[in-house]
Amino acid sequence: MPIIRTLPPRLINQIAAGEVVERPASVVKELVENSLDAGARRIDIDVERGGSKLIRIRDDGLGISCDQLALALSRHATSKIASLDDLEEVATLGFRGEALPSIAAVSRLQIVSRTADEPHGWRVSADGSDRVDPPQPAPHAIGTTVEVHDLFYNVPARRKFLRTDKTEFNHVEQLLRRMALAHAKVTLRLRHNGRTLMELPAGAQGACAPRLRSLLGESFMDASLKLDQSATGLRLWGWIARPAFARGQSDMQFFYVNGRLVRDKLVAHAVRQSYQDVLHHSRHPAFVLFLELVPRQVDVNVHPSKQEVRFRDGRQVHDFIFRALHRCLAEGVRGSTTVQDAESEPEAAASLAGVDAATGQAVPPSGSKPFTVSGRPPGINDGRATYNAGLEFQRPPLRDEDGDGAGKVSPMEWEFAGQGREKLTNPASGRIDEMPPLGFALGQLGGVYVLSQAADGLIIVDMHAAHERIGYERLKDLAASGKLRGQPLLVPVMVHVSPAEADLAEEHAQMLARFSLVVNRLGESKLAVREIPALLQGADAERLLRDVLADLNAGASSERVHGEINQVLATMACHGAVRANRRLTIAEMNALLRDMERTERSDQCNHGRPTWVKLSQRELDALFLRGR
Repeated sequence: MPIIRTLPPRLINQIAAGEVVERPASVVKELVENSLDAGARRIDIDVERGGSKLIRIRDDGLGISCDQLALALSRHATSKIASLDDLEEVATLGFRGEALPSIAAVSRLQIVSRTADEPHGWRVSADGSDRVDPPQPAPHAIGTTVEVHDLFYNVPARRKFLRTDKTEFNHVEQLLRRMALAHAKVTLRLRHNGRTLMELPAGAQGACAPRLRSLLGESFMDASLKLDQSATGLRLWGWIARPAFARGQSDMQFFYVNGRLVRDKLVAHAVRQSYQDVLHHSRHPAFVLFLELVPRQVDVNVHPSKQEVRFRDGRQVHDFIFRALHRCLAEGVRGSTTVQDAESEPEAAASLAGVDAATGQAVPPSGSKPFTVSGRPPGINDGRATYNAGLEFQRPPLRDEDGDGAGKVSPMEWEFAGQGREKLTNPASGRIDEMPPLGFALGQLGGVYVLSQAADGLIIVDMHAAHERIGYERLKDLAASGKLRGQPLLVPVMVHVSPAEADLAEEHAQMLARFSLVVNRLGESKLAVREIPALLQGADAERLLRDVLADLNAGASSERVHGEINQVLATMACHGAVRANRRLTIAEMNALLRDMERTERSDQCNHGRPTWVKLSQRELDALFLRGR
């Protein structure tokens, strides 16, 4: 019969070590967190042979007094919590009281520490046995040094699972990079086998940007949008990269809860949802985000290594993160759009997008008159394409200063100049004295790009990609409000398809009708298109239907219905967007720029590519060596 017995303390500690100490990086994490909790302003990390031979952490924190030093190596001994209330309001990185004894159980450990009121430091040692030597005097500055020698020397089964020294050190380095981003006020230095590989000075007043630039590179900073949103006791701040910076792997995703680096499925889902409309499914966004909330609202005690958390109100946190990121991406680099909360009326959202909820035509800000180009919403393709070879410059609209009529703009062109978000004219003189964010059009390049002069440089716009995004956002707004109007075709367009495609069209006929794409099945492999969205008048109805069916056939999204709806709308927007080699007038180019300034997420097309780039005056000067 099996006998129930109490396990010996040494075995208990080794079992606990299995939960806390997975590899050298796990030891570094626990010890650096202790240093941060002790108020350290400088932490030096020395590692030999990937950490399997030596890990030394030295800090200038508060230190541990002589009478507390040996107790620090006892299980469940901690200075950070004393009651259940403390546990529910944990504000420190470490608190369980298991790290030091667990590490000591599987290594040869030594701690030297000194507090401010002691004349010298004290040393205590442990070697994996049940015995802990009494503290001995030792020279040391105020702070603590922990040395971990020969990790897993007494647990061969664990030691053989360690990878190469290079691999283990890479884990250490990546961990410290992640921790460094959250603690810009602390100087960090990392050395491996005596060689300094990372030295991060503390930022002035704890500024994060210099550290981000050092760890993630200039390209991340150039591509990132700064974020700081607060609501109902929650604050989310940090940096998110524009969709064009998306990566093939999730190696630039850093999320912190009250300064603690975590991996959380709820957070990951909120981020993924906020990017889903601007990012290809196989790409991963890059971000550095910090969530702050009342400690009682999050449980950090759900995982031995404290890498996972559980929120008291997960839905509230999820929605807050989604809305904050959604708002930031919608505003883009110009920050020129104010996005309403999810509860806002559809009409308000449509107005913010610069469209009339009933007609889909562009509308100016309150107090201005609506405007159109050639009788249609600005830039809507009328099916004609005039080839424009090379670069064509047209004079931007300017007011006449001499009174001779030369240089005056037509009423239609001047009306465009009044549609921007910012004030563009001086009421007294009628002259343009302030430029809108995307400036004024100069001309077209190669029939594909619009060139615009901004206040501080040259802007280049991919006119098809930009107009595709504008159309997509309009279609979404109108579809959401149930006000997407259809345009019945005088003669239905007959389309011959495969029987499988005909089945697909019949299956989704009701959904397509919601988007004013009315399709009837006339036989085993014959469809009739009877109506298309009014915004897409002039589009090739047969090609539109075939592309929509292709989207539906490929719809393998985990959120299938929502994904299919957005994909159909994106395809429709593509068919309504202005085509390459379409010659635009200056008025049409300016209308496109103003629409971009009013449209959410207009910085990137529906596939995550940028719709425009800027060459600053400084960059232009550098190209021609001006000022050298």
